[in-house]
Amino acid sequence: MKYRIINWRFLNIICIVSLHFFSIQARPIKVACIGNSITYGSKIEDRIHDSYPAQLQQLLGENYLVGNFGKPGATLLEKGHRPYIIQEEFQQAMMFAADIVVIHLGVNDTDPRDWPNYRDFFVHDYIHLIDTLRSVNSKTTFIIANLTPILPKHPRFDSGTKQWRLQIREAISTIAKMTHTQLIDFSQALYPFPYLQPDGIHPNSKGAAKLARVVYEGITGDFGGLNMSQIYTDHMVLQRGKKIKIGGTCNRDQTVSVQFAGNKRSVVGNSQGKWMVEMDSVAVGGPYNLCVETANSQLNFQDVLVGDVWLCSGQSNMFFPVKNAAKSKEILKGEYSSNLRYINFKPLSQFKHTKTPIAVLDSVQKLQFFKKTAWEHVDISSLADLSAIGFVFGKYLQDKIDIPVGLIANSVGGSPLESWIDRNSLEQHFSRLFINWGQNDYIQPWVRSRALMNLVGNDKLLHQFKPAYLFDAAIAPLDTFAIQGVIWYQGESNAHNVGMYKELFPLFISSWRNYWKNSELPFYVVQLSSLNRPSWPWFRDAQRQLADSISNVEMIVSSDLGNPTNVHPRCKQPIGLRLAKAALAETYNFDIISTGPMAEKMTVEGPLAIISFRNGEGMHGKGNVSIKGFEIATYEGVYYPAKVRVYGDEIYLSSSKIINPCYVRYAWEPYTKANLVNSDNLPASTFRLKK
Repeated sequence: MKYRIINWRFLNIICIVSLHFFSIQARPIKVACIGNSITYGSKIEDRIHDSYPAQLQQLLGENYLVGNFGKPGATLLEKGHRPYIIQEEFQQAMMFAADIVVIHLGVNDTDPRDWPNYRDFFVHDYIHLIDTLRSVNSKTTFIIANLTPILPKHPRFDSGTKQWRLQIREAISTIAKMTHTQLIDFSQALYPFPYLQPDGIHPNSKGAAKLARVVYEGITGDFGGLNMSQIYTDHMVLQRGKKIKIGGTCNRDQTVSVQFAGNKRSVVGNSQGKWMVEMDSVAVGGPYNLCVETANSQLNFQDVLVGDVWLCSGQSNMFFPVKNAAKSKEILKGEYSSNLRYINFKPLSQFKHTKTPIAVLDSVQKLQFFKKTAWEHVDISSLADLSAIGFVFGKYLQDKIDIPVGLIANSVGGSPLESWIDRNSLEQHFSRLFINWGQNDYIQPWVRSRALMNLVGNDKLLHQFKPAYLFDAAIAPLDTFAIQGVIWYQGESNAHNVGMYKELFPLFISSWRNYWKNSELPFYVVQLSSLNRPSWPWFRDAQRQLADSISNVEMIVSSDLGNPTNVHPRCKQPIGLRLAKAALAETYNFDIISTGPMAEKMTVEGPLAIISFRNGEGMHGKGNVSIKGFEIATYEGVYYPAKVRVYGDEIYLSSSKIINPCYVRYAWEPYTKANLVNSDNLPASTFRLKK
C-alpha cells in the first residue's frame, strides 16, 4: 500500500492515497506538523519522502493522515522577522483542522533581530497560536516540541544564540505547564549525534527519522515497553543509603511494580516513558532478588547485594588489565570475597592507529561503543581483563569496610578529558573545542592523528576522543545508577595544554556531580607518573593545584612508579592501594595517613627557603638515602639544586649560589628521581611555589 504525506507548498490539499486506505478507515486521524525549515525538510535531498512529517506518516500508518505545514525561516514571535501566524502555511493548517497538532517553532527566534527585542512576547504569542488553531477544532490535542540543537559551528553560536536557545527552551517548558500541553524534546533525539546536523541546524534524513520517532512516541505512548539499562543485571551491587533508586523506561501511563527486599512500590510511566521508584533503605548485604514488572512483561534480577559502588574510569592506565601488571600473580593470589563484584565495560575494538572496521565504526556512530556485559563475581578466570588499579582498590577497600563493594569499570584508552564532559557544559564554557576538530590546536596532536586514522580522515563522524562522546556513550547509559564515588586516572591526552586542562577539570567534576545530583560526589585522582615528556612537570603540578582547590577531590601520587619511556608503567598495585587508603581516610573516616607530603606554603628567612607540608610526618628520602629533587631560585627559570634539612613537617632549603630565594620547585623533571616520602613511605607531589 502506498500513501504520501500532505505537503501544502507543492500539493495544496491533494494527498495521494490508495483506495485501500479509505476502505479501512474513512476518517483517519489528522496530524498537523507546524514549524520552520526543520519541519519543512530543508537541506534534505528528498524532503517529500524524508522530512520528519513524511517519516512520521510511515511510522503511524494508514489510520493517520500527516500534513507538513513547515515554513522555512518562520518565527514564533509575531513581531519577528517572519511570523508563522501570518504565513500561507498557517492558513492551510487552519483549513486542515487537525485532530493532533505538533508545533516546533522558536529556532529562528534566536536571530538577533528577534529575541533581544521581543522576548517578552514569546509566551503570549505561543499561547495565542495554540488558541487560534484550537478555534477551528475545539477537540484538537496539542504536542509542543522543545527546540532541536543549534551546534557550535553556527556562526552566531557564541554571540548570543547558545544562551537565547536555552532561554527559549525554558519558555517552551513554561508554556507546556501553563497550557497543560504535552511536551516532547527534539533536542534529546539529536544532541548526541551532531553529524546528523551537517550545517549545525538542519537534520539530514537520518536526523529527521529520529524526530519522527519522538513524535510517534508522543502520539502513541509507545516507548518499546519495559526496559532497564544494562547496568542492571544479576549479581549487581546497589548503592546503600536512605533510599535505593531504581528506574527505567516503559510505555506511557503503564504501571510498573518493583519488589525488592520485602519492599514493593508501583509507579506510572510519565509522558517521556520514564519511571523511577525509591525503595526504603534495606540492610547492607544480601543476596536479594529484584523483580520489576508490568501487566505484560517482567524482569527478574538474582543475587543482588546492597553496599558501596565505585566507578573506575579514565584512560589506558586505569584500563590497564591485571594480566599485564607487574606481579600479576601476587595480585591474583588469595581468597576472593563474594561481596566484591564488578561490571567491566570493554570497547568493541582496540582502536589502534589503523582504519576502524566499517561495522565497528557504524556502532560507534550509534553510541554503541562497548561490548555487551554484566555484573560478575570476582574470580581468577574473570579477573585477568579487569582494571588492575580498580581491582586492587576494590579488594583492599572491601577487606577494610567489610560490606559489599561493586566496581564499574569503563575506562577508554587515549581518551582526552573533554570526551568525558557533557555536551551542554562544553558548549556553554568551551565551545571552541567543537570547531574544526581535526585541525583544532586545543586537541593534542596525537589524539587528532589517531582519531583521523580510525575515521579514514572523515572528522565529521563521531569518535570516542571527540568532545562529549564518552559522556554520551559511557556515562549516560549508566542511567544515574547510584554510586559512592569515583577513582580517576586520566591526563596523558591533555598534558600538552596545561592552561586548558585547568579550565576543563573543574568543568568535568561539576558535569558528573550534576549528572548524579550529588554536589559532593568524591573523586580520587591519580597524578600522572614520571615519563620523558617535557610538559609533564607542569601538568602534575596543575593536578596538585586543582585537587587542592575543589572540595572532595583528593589526589594520590604515582611519579615514583613511572618509566622514562613507557606511558603505561606496569607497577599498578601500589596505585590501587594508595587510592583505597585515600578513600578510607576521606570517605570512610579511617584514622590513617592518606597521601604523601603535600607542600602548602613557602616562607623565607635570609638565604633559607622554608616549605611547610601537610602529611609530612617522618619525612625522609625513600630507601633512607639523602633527599633529592629540590631546587631553589631567585629568578624564575634559573634554578640550582638545594641542600635539604628536615625539621618536623617543614623542610629548609639552601644553596651557596642563592642569597635571596624566591622560588622553589620539587620533582621538576618529566622523569624524576625525586624521593621525598613520609613515615608511611607515601611520595610527595611535584610542586612549584614562590614566596
